[in-house]
Amino acid sequence: MLPQQLHSILSSGSKPIHYDPAYYLPVTDFSQQHRCSSRYSHSTDHIPYDLTPPEYHNKVLTKLAGGNSRYACYGLAVAIFSLGIFRDFLYERALRDQPSHPLLLTPLATYISYGLIAAGNILVLSSMWALGVTGTYLGDYFGILMDEMVTGFPFNVTSAPMYYGSTMSFLGTAILFGKPAGILLTVEVLVVYLLALRFEDPFTSGIYAKREKARAKKGTGGKKEL
Repeated sequence: MLPQQLHSILSSGSKPIHYDPAYYLPVTDFSQQHRCSSRYSHSTDHIPYDLTPPEYHNKVLTKLAGGNSRYACYGLAVAIFSLGIFRDFLYERALRDQPSHPLLLTPLATYISYGLIAAGNILVLSSMWALGVTGTYLGDYFGILMDEMVTGFPFNVTSAPMYYGSTMSFLGTAILFGKPAGILLTVEVLVVYLLALRFEDPFTSGIYAKREKARAKKGTGGKKEL
């Protein structure tokens, strides 16, 4: 197929596609403000998570919730969930205004996108089911600790199923729409998640290690010396 014919097909009824002069490949339109908004939303999606370490030490959100840690955790859950919906809306809008790439418009690419979206949602939803509301939305930062570490599916597949599942869903959506810009945004999302894990994992591990130390100390103190 001639490049002119491909250009006509892909640009019909939508924004014309811009091409690299050397290879006739569509490129990302970085001038779109929706893309900047979507990038911003991916970054601000982690603001509630970044505010929770101070909650563990100072109980700010718990105090605002009248001293009820569960109500504070549920409020944070609503905030995170709402920001996630808004983020996904901006992501979809960002992709809609971006050029498409012919290699992402093939049947094979479509099948891959469906597989990524399905697998990503399975990881996210199964992890939420295994952790519950407080486990999913950082209840340990509010002093609501789980009795035991969850080791079953999907945590036997990856230690961060929600992050990697979300990344797979973003990538699948980008491929489904045939948008290279979506792949770039997915990379940005993954980088943010990986950076967050470098701080969140040690902090959470420290919380549970402190509890186990207190349990061990209490158990030792309760034994009589022979």
